[in-house]
Amino acid sequence: MISKLLIANRGEIACRIIRTARAMGIATVAVYSDADAKALHVRHADEAVHIGPSPAAESYLVGEKIIAAAKETGAEAIHPGYGFLSENAGFAQAVIDAGLIWVGPKPSSIEAMGLKDAAKKLMRAAGVPVTPGYEGEDQSVERLKAEADAIGYPVLIKAVAGGGGKGMRKVDAAADFEAALESCRREAKASFSNDEVLLEKWITSPRHIEVQVFGDSHGNVVHLFERDCSLQRRHQKVIEEAPAPGMDEATREEICAAAVRAAKAVDYEGAGTIEFIADASDGLRADRIFFMEMNTRLQVEHPVTEEITGVDLVEWQLRVASGEPIPLKQEELSIEGWAIEARLYAEDPAKGFLPSTGRLLHFCLSNGLPSPQQVLLAMAEGGFEGNGPGWLPDAPIRVDTGVEQNADVSPFYDPMIAKLVSHGHTRDAARQSLAKTCGEVEVWPVKTNASFLARLLEEDAFISGDVTTDFIGEHLEDLTAPSTLGDRWAEAGLMLLVQTAGYGGNTWPIGNGLRGFRVNRQAEEEATLFVDGEPQKAPLPDMTFADFATDEEFGNRFARDDSGMVVFDRGQGFLLSLAYRAGSAASAADGAILAPMPGKVIAVDVAEGDAVTAGQRLMVLEAMKMEHALTAPFDGTVTELSASEGGQVQVEAVLCVVEPSSED
Repeated sequence: MISKLLIANRGEIACRIIRTARAMGIATVAVYSDADAKALHVRHADEAVHIGPSPAAESYLVGEKIIAAAKETGAEAIHPGYGFLSENAGFAQAVIDAGLIWVGPKPSSIEAMGLKDAAKKLMRAAGVPVTPGYEGEDQSVERLKAEADAIGYPVLIKAVAGGGGKGMRKVDAAADFEAALESCRREAKASFSNDEVLLEKWITSPRHIEVQVFGDSHGNVVHLFERDCSLQRRHQKVIEEAPAPGMDEATREEICAAAVRAAKAVDYEGAGTIEFIADASDGLRADRIFFMEMNTRLQVEHPVTEEITGVDLVEWQLRVASGEPIPLKQEELSIEGWAIEARLYAEDPAKGFLPSTGRLLHFCLSNGLPSPQQVLLAMAEGGFEGNGPGWLPDAPIRVDTGVEQNADVSPFYDPMIAKLVSHGHTRDAARQSLAKTCGEVEVWPVKTNASFLARLLEEDAFISGDVTTDFIGEHLEDLTAPSTLGDRWAEAGLMLLVQTAGYGGNTWPIGNGLRGFRVNRQAEEEATLFVDGEPQKAPLPDMTFADFATDEEFGNRFARDDSGMVVFDRGQGFLLSLAYRAGSAASAADGAILAPMPGKVIAVDVAEGDAVTAGQRLMVLEAMKMEHALTAPFDGTVTELSASEGGQVQVEAVLCVVEPSSED
């Protein structure tokens, strides 16, 4: 058995591998870039080696540095995780040539499945069903166009070296083929240095079904059943589950047997996944499920297979890499219950899923948090200490993550925060548990897709198991519609905001909405409640502090922020802040200009004291390679200016304040 293992990866998967290695008594070595110097995987490993600057191309993708780190620390083996160098046959061979153990398939197996056209020819020869198409060597426009016409539209053009949705174009009509081909080739050349393509028949009602396979050096290959990964956005998986809804035993037996034949065709060792595309227009049928590609590594979604089989796939990887046979025979493997995984990303669905970077000032995925009622009652009694009992789901939740509170979400790497996995006796138990968990995610000030995930899990089509790979794209507008903070949630946050700010009593008269409500400050002062910088205008019912503290309906959480109080509702954080003013004079806070996301100020067009008009550009913020013009909300005067050209700012930072012109 391996005694010391170097993990050539970072974040969540590095922590995942460390967890199993430690349980097996295997010492671990982490590698890290400048950006990851304080990362969770670095602290969890027994040793850590710095391998370079933050960009992956200068650290995690430099195979020579990783092999040198293994030699330096006396590690016997290298586990690549997924991504980075995990499917790089050249790196795998370099590890072996250095006298180290490669925890993965043979380099020849990686090469055999690395090019989609060659892999399809190999699979066809092995008796694995393949999507009708063209994988020929003649790459002329004329030949490709003729083949597409013969296949029949719509067709899919795919880069032979592609992956992650890059180098793919759907063509609906013959007249569009040549332009789509040119675009596909250009992208493939830029991404993979290879502009060769193949053609596939476009599948109607497509579902993405994949089979987990495992091989060893003794000639054994088994499958660990299927997963359904049909919920995708731009060919990137969002929610995965095992087993696949609607899969009958006969179809399962055929597709899993085909996956085993595929693995044996390349003399496969270790963990791998055979990906199929299914035409589900008439349900799942073996004669309508076709091979797409093989991923020659551990998959991101491997936890759902682990949950339904009780197998630790990383343990199997380490045992097989050490020369042991697969621990279980095919007849010893079975499906128990149902598992669903959601990928929690640091991104903003309301803004086109732009990555959201920055520090996780508040980060909690635990079900053991105190309820808001407990917090409020404890505060009324003089303080709160420790964690109270929290909600326990019907199906257990597994959290795989590589970050913690006060960690940074870096712009250099994939923005996945965590994988949330539920395992229940039934699919609906697992679904409800995961939906509830996604709705209770607490992350601030970084934006996440938690609310988006919760909506997906509550969609009627998902509940019935009737979704295709097109579902998210077809329903994107509804799934990403801006959320609003409910009236009762706003009142709850207001109560806690005022309470923690030290303003009196257990009751706050609301009157006609929050504009103009009075708290127990000076009688001549009025206050406006702002939600994410916007004045809250909806009327709220009167409610006492005690009423809220004992109301079991409330299940969200709160967190303090320098600017006010954050209320978490349905997986999203809303910033509540109060602005006070004397009498009926306009509040300067009404004109507070906030940074919509972390970024760099690249232009400032005004100075303190300048008169501005409604809609006038005040400054320009560059974030996520896009420019965002910030404008004056009304006629007025710039009374405060904290932003400067070239300065970096965090989300919700006050960049300047415009005081409205006085009314006659």
